Amino acid sequence: MGALAGRLGDKRTIVSCAWLLALFTVLAGLSRSLGDLLAWRFLQGIVTPGIFAVTIAYIQQRWLARGAGAATAAYVTGTVLGGFSGRAISGWTAGVAGWRSSFFALALLTAAGAALLTGWLPRQPATGRAMGASSQRWVYLLRNRPLRATWAVGFCVLFSMQAVFTYIPFHLSAPPFRLGPDALGSIFAVFLIGAVITPWFGKRIDRYGHRPVLAIAMGISGAGALLTLAPSLAAIIAGLSLICTGVFIAQAAASSHIGLAEKQHISVAVGIYVTCYYIGGSAGAAVPGWFWGMAGWKGCVLLVASVQASTVAIAWKGWQPEERDLNPGGGAR
Repeated sequence: MGALAGRLGDKRTIVSCAWLLALFTVLAGLSRSLGDLLAWRFLQGIVTPGIFAVTIAYIQQRWLARGAGAATAAYVTGTVLGGFSGRAISGWTAGVAGWRSSFFALALLTAAGAALLTGWLPRQPATGRAMGASSQRWVYLLRNRPLRATWAVGFCVLFSMQAVFTYIPFHLSAPPFRLGPDALGSIFAVFLIGAVITPWFGKRIDRYGHRPVLAIAMGISGAGALLTLAPSLAAIIAGLSLICTGVFIAQAAASSHIGLAEKQHISVAVGIYVTCYYIGGSAGAAVPGWFWGMAGWKGCVLLVASVQASTVAIAWKGWQPEERDLNPGGGAR
């Protein structure tokens, strides 16, 4: 999708994928068999990066000179609110009118979003392929050390998030907490706290730089992970809130750093970043299982804390310090 956006332009790619997503969502609701449903869900997954990944590239190209950190943080907040509301709306409509209605409701919202994007999103020109062969472009990107570090940070960010929220239900469903499915599902409401706080930190990225904010974000998230070891449900919920907040801030810092690390092939660079991000999420859902088997939730927390410390080390070594104008209202010099 990143390469496609480089050829067609960001807006054309985002808008086309948004309309296709709405169409495939309707067709998922009309499925006559499990095979049909899986096929339409697969196609939803194919076009979603055309919105998610390309929008990050669009932000980097349009706002790099004047607040990409704040713009990216606002976008991350939108993804958090969208993810939460999507779960809530689909669950409510399915409970009231059946599972098909959840797809139709989401399709309606997606179509409304596609219409707004069509009318409001300023057009970005297609960049074409500045470097002739695809292999040359890949070699060029892979030699970019700050960019490689950013990809690794993206991997670690979603790894830690998935590790926590995949295995905390096992911890909370066991004694002494014994939470049921409804209560366990409600813990995702802590996402909203991070959604409120992340935009404020976006402005701090533009003012103080990406490395310090990422370090603070991982510190917040790491403290939250340690807090979940407490034998108190209230302390665990507070810890999960800190984990979410730190991860969302780190995601904004890493995503907005791509435009600093690479300015010539941003769409492809973002596409690789999102790929690494989701590979990290897949690993974060699987690898902690070994630690759970050996030491339970304590083993998972130890792994998460180690990954978060590694994230800071990778960024501090791989990202270049940024010269900043620290006057109020000032941005990067």
